[in-house]
Amino acid sequence: MKVIELLNQAIENKTTHFSFELLPPLRGNSIYKVFNTIEKLKEFDPKYINITAHRDELVFTESENGVFEKKITRKRPGTVAVAAAIKNKYKLTVVPHVICSGFTPEETENALLDLNFLGIYDLLLLRGDSSSRHEFISSEGEHKYAIDLIHQVNKINKGEFLDGTHVEPFETPFSYGTAGYPEKHEEAPNMDSDIYWLKQKVDAGADYIVTQMFFDNQKYFDFVQKVRAAGITVPVVPGIKPLSALSQLTALPQIFKTDIPEALAAEVRKCKNNEAVKQVGVEWGIQQGKELIQQGVPSLHFYTLMASDCVRKIAKAIY
Repeated sequence: MKVIELLNQAIENKTTHFSFELLPPLRGNSIYKVFNTIEKLKEFDPKYINITAHRDELVFTESENGVFEKKITRKRPGTVAVAAAIKNKYKLTVVPHVICSGFTPEETENALLDLNFLGIYDLLLLRGDSSSRHEFISSEGEHKYAIDLIHQVNKINKGEFLDGTHVEPFETPFSYGTAGYPEKHEEAPNMDSDIYWLKQKVDAGADYIVTQMFFDNQKYFDFVQKVRAAGITVPVVPGIKPLSALSQLTALPQIFKTDIPEALAAEVRKCKNNEAVKQVGVEWGIQQGKELIQQGVPSLHFYTLMASDCVRKIAKAIY
């Protein structure tokens, strides 16, 4: 089943599905790193698994003569391959991320063709991060916004290719979700503007919204109320990440522009090590999850990034 069908099923049956997001393994690492994470979480009946995509990165390596050389590398290759491997082994719905950043439309088209051949029809369409920490600037030839990706996927669903070729539409068209930001995208001038552009993506064809991580459920509830008031009716899936390290108290707000409530921050400040932080993160995640389930969300989508054991403990307590 496609993700939107699973979400609609959950809404109809008044249940909350479990889903999560994975990182492809670093270059040279085994796919079993991914499988090990799934093995930890499969008892909770995940309905779909997301696989992140990553652009090329600029790295500096020191040569034998002591000179640092600039190289471009993709540290986490294989999003399509990882999605196919998971689908083949676990027979689950997989959702590879497709991003603007670092990929040309031609590369995107080739990836979409590969996914179609593999029988993978769900996507999450995202702009992706900049190659630096500064304002996002698309490279030459890249799509600039996620809605550009949406238009490309819509065309390929109709059998229209970049070189002007027209073929029979795919028997099973791609279905896709998009990202939402309960605390506003960092580049949006205000929340109303952010929701305006979100509605453009939904009106163009996005079947559902999955949110950036948040730690204050009220911000999610307020966000859903605002998108509904704007005429957006698709499911809004909350994205959850348990805190698992002392450094995240400052790193997550800096990188993801999300607030950490003082009640949570105060508990983390008491922690002497990361093991203690993990316990706090699990307890907070259980509290978040239970409240979201009580409010009837169709799925809890966990960002497992380096915290699959914490996610397992939270899921065990609420599913």
